[in-house]
Amino acid sequence: MRFSRAVLCASSAALYILTASCQRISEINGVKFLSPYRDQAISNTTGLITAKGPNGIWIRSTAPDADDRSSESIYVFDRNVGSNLTVGDVIALDGRVVEFRSTPDHLFLTEIASPRNVRKISSGNKVEPLVIGKGGLDPPTEQYSSLDNGDVFGLPNNVSQISNVNPELEPDMYGLDFWASLNGELVTVRKPTAISKPNNFRDTWVVGDWRATGRNRRGGLTVTDRDANPEAILIGTPLDGTRNPTDTKLGDGLEDITGVVTYAFGFYRILPQSAIKVTRPVKAAAERTKLVAGDDCSSLTIGSYNVENLSPNSSHLPRVADHIVDYLNTPTLVFLQEVQDNNGPTDDTTVDANATLSRLADEIRKRSSVDYDFVDVDPVDDQDGGQPGGNIRVAYLYNPAVLRLHNPRPGSSTDRNEVLPGPELKFNPGRIDPANAAAWNSSRKPLAAAWETIDGRNKFFTVNVHFASKGGSSSLHGDARPPVNGVVQVRQLQAEVTADFISDILSYDAGASIIAAGDFNEFAFVAPLETFTSRSGLQDLDVLSRIDPTERYSYIFDMNSQELDHMYVSSSLARKAEFEHVHVNTWATRDGEVSDHDPGVALLGLCSRRY
Repeated sequence: MRFSRAVLCASSAALYILTASCQRISEINGVKFLSPYRDQAISNTTGLITAKGPNGIWIRSTAPDADDRSSESIYVFDRNVGSNLTVGDVIALDGRVVEFRSTPDHLFLTEIASPRNVRKISSGNKVEPLVIGKGGLDPPTEQYSSLDNGDVFGLPNNVSQISNVNPELEPDMYGLDFWASLNGELVTVRKPTAISKPNNFRDTWVVGDWRATGRNRRGGLTVTDRDANPEAILIGTPLDGTRNPTDTKLGDGLEDITGVVTYAFGFYRILPQSAIKVTRPVKAAAERTKLVAGDDCSSLTIGSYNVENLSPNSSHLPRVADHIVDYLNTPTLVFLQEVQDNNGPTDDTTVDANATLSRLADEIRKRSSVDYDFVDVDPVDDQDGGQPGGNIRVAYLYNPAVLRLHNPRPGSSTDRNEVLPGPELKFNPGRIDPANAAAWNSSRKPLAAAWETIDGRNKFFTVNVHFASKGGSSSLHGDARPPVNGVVQVRQLQAEVTADFISDILSYDAGASIIAAGDFNEFAFVAPLETFTSRSGLQDLDVLSRIDPTERYSYIFDMNSQELDHMYVSSSLARKAEFEHVHVNTWATRDGEVSDHDPGVALLGLCSRRY
């Protein structure tokens, strides 16, 4: 039912003694992120109740304007306001316009607070949701905000804030503007697909049947250069008190979702009328790598796996062994990250990880014919970040029937590795610049090693990395634009230090065989890794293997499938190199995942001239 503004105000005035004019919901919301009526009293605002929640109601204007920038709906915050009202009632009310956010890092939500003089005008009116997707509204697919200047990953971060600039909404261009223009609206998402696992609150990111960039074969949305998928939307807590499932997987098809658009805890979201339901489940099992090591140096396999706080008593350790055997085909050499000391998170002076690595090797031997040896360098106690007491570090597993360290001379926790003429390593294995506090304070130090095949030929170098995490990042739906990429300056310095060490090897021998792999905690198209490739001279195996950009992912965070784990090689290894991401964890349920990272595996020809 629609009413003209004049009729609404006149009908309200006929029933009540009023001293103020009538404010339409679209006028309250305005055409910017912040309301022009912020902190002001409003009167005779009329709307159709489209949904009820535990702390308020949502109302939609009965006299909409023609401006797509202004939402026609709004939240009325008061846990008692809807006690005698029902969906389909048209009401008029007075109140105060407020802008609410829970922390300064988030966007504001425009709402009406302290409602009074609530009057029911009619009941039984039809309530129809707006459709997002085919036959309805289409969200933008690449840019979040005009304040990002075309690159949501651009540096420097946090140059401006939406709350300060308060730009006019451009819902056809920018994702945040689109969702803001629907604030409070009852909407339907048709044929949604889950693009994440549920978080701790059972919230699940989805994409509907609208056009989407970055869509991978599994059904998720992959981060690509300058595109972090603003078309995705989070499905939050159901309004009817039911609970969303915890076992939803990446790629699961869902029943159509109807609910109200709001903003909370750093993200635009839809609060569904009832719990989401999986109607088209996908299999959790990942595909085993097709890459298998051959009988000689022409085809050796190299794996990399962040094993997430692995200690001897970790319940997931046997399953890590399963993955290495059953999905990675027991690679010749495995780069490991997040290996903890022998008593895990117990915070004492223990730093040795021999028990951790021995048990992992034992579990692998039980499942295969491979009897791995291992090598690492202990960190200084409590100096490398991660879980307190765990002393995480990078380490290598290697098949001693195929490989051995070239002239082994292990360095200590504090020994600074160097590249010597030859090229040779001063320490093998040895840590890269561990005393560089600016680069490595509370962070894992890269471990460089030189290897050779068991016949003493075919020498190559490796650098195992675990760069600083993105802790301190702001939400992609947050106030800071471009969003804060946490600790990016530290990763930039880490990339420079690591790249320069690799470059030193190539300065002695431009044909040296080098592999750098691990958890870089960054995207390939963002400054730290762009710097890393340009300064090191290494090449990205994703590119060399011609993996589609949408299939380059090893981790899921919020709405995005993304790649934090990379493998790079020198030009001498580029020819016929193959690489695969093995999605044993991103495809699993929350309870089924072993680590929060996927492993990767490469097939490389490591035959070379003798040094």
